[in-house]
Amino acid sequence: MILDKNLIKHFSDYLRLEQSLSDNTIDAYCHDIELFREHLEDSGHSLSVTEITHRDIEDFFAKLYDLGIVASSQARILSGIKSFYRYLIQEKICEEDPSLLVSFPSIGRHIPEVLSYEEIVAMLDSIDLSQQFGHRNKAIIEVMYGCGLRVSEVISLNISDIYTKDEFIRIIGKGDKERLVPIGKKTLKELMLYTRGERLHQDIKPKFTDKVFISARGTSLTRQSVFLLVKSLAEKAGIKKTISPHTLRHSFATHLLEGGADLRAVQQMLGHSSISTTEIYTHVSDEYLRQVIMEFHPRWHSQNTSTN
Repeated sequence: MILDKNLIKHFSDYLRLEQSLSDNTIDAYCHDIELFREHLEDSGHSLSVTEITHRDIEDFFAKLYDLGIVASSQARILSGIKSFYRYLIQEKICEEDPSLLVSFPSIGRHIPEVLSYEEIVAMLDSIDLSQQFGHRNKAIIEVMYGCGLRVSEVISLNISDIYTKDEFIRIIGKGDKERLVPIGKKTLKELMLYTRGERLHQDIKPKFTDKVFISARGTSLTRQSVFLLVKSLAEKAGIKKTISPHTLRHSFATHLLEGGADLRAVQQMLGHSSISTTEIYTHVSDEYLRQVIMEFHPRWHSQNTSTN
């Protein structure tokens, strides 16, 4: 059987119906298989799935490396290819899995960029509330930092998911897993100022009437629009760090742990399935503590300024 768009479509159906993966994961896997197919075609390799070898896959990853694709992204792409071959084996399209001979790239533990509380405040203060969407944009930043949400969770948040009396919001995260996240009074206030004020004057398309954050077109915001908003506000606030919407989520977790929050509680609020994912923020906090003691403890301070 030839690796073509029809086979990728069948693979997509398998991921959705039998693996129950999220739409984002399915889209990513299918996109990666399409990239692999295009590589084989451009390189003159066979497109027959029974003739593809582990060397073809390794050639593909050599190309990704040359293009500057980072190890973490390479690992995700290889995960998609391995899932594709599990599907081919299960459907008896292939008898052998060449991806078994391809190892995952080594991934160093990346410590994410984090904003200080003062930088978060500077971003919020840079928003002109007199301008169109000012209250919406402030509510977005407040919710991302105040609740530690992923950008996908922000743009899919519903009005019906806000429990104002109980001060919780309901989030549907990765793998359609549901969790309740506390929302602070300040964050809730900004959210209400937008939903009960500025949002009421927007022309919202029928399909999106329950969505919290609405675009100028009357539809849900896109990930790209939130990304551009965060970058723009950081620039206005004079922040030189390279940040993205996820930086606000990182900052949420780090500031909680620095304040003494329990790691398991932070894991639950972030929606991490494994605590090892959350533990990366303890490394950020450890570095913060090191900086504090070096700056303020008299013995460390005198040691650093000594000329001996």
